[in-house]
Amino acid sequence: MFTGDESKPEKTVTVPGGILKMASRLIPKQARTALQEKGIEIDEIVRLSENPDARGTLVEVQEHKKNEKIVIALE
Repeated sequence: MFTGDESKPEKTVTVPGGILKMASRLIPKQARTALQEKGIEIDEIVRLSENPDARGTLVEVQEHKKNEKIVIALE
């Protein structure tokens, strides 16, 4: 998560692709709903992570009022 105009993220969460599907099941319903409200579909990210050709930024959400940016990417 980026805060303000920083070029480096304030927080980074890395989930190995091999456990992404299992880890996605552990996301609480409230958190999943909050992500969906921002246009982030966890099931779609899991599906894309299974494709070896899918790499790079998948989702970038900017919260202008909070001066935050969330980036979800596959490496």
